[in-house]
Amino acid sequence: MAFESLNAFLNMGGYAPYVWPAWGVTLAVLVGGGLQAVAEHRRRLRELRRRQRRAAADAAPREAAPRKAVPRGSHDARA
Repeated sequence: MAFESLNAFLNMGGYAPYVWPAWGVTLAVLVGGGLQAVAEHRRRLRELRRRQRRAAADAAPREAAPRKAVPRGSHDARA
């Protein structure tokens, strides 16, 4: 073992104020990146499900609304 005791390891030869915050920031970035990836994956799955529901609804046959009969020769202004 490179250090004589746990206290010497934690002290890092006097560089502990620099070493441990660097480890902490590194750990925070890695954990944050993992959490962000999970959140993005879930968001994309929700979006995919939404698109699939929309596509299924668009592909489903719809019952046409009954059209109002208009007598022949009628000259109403329909656009």
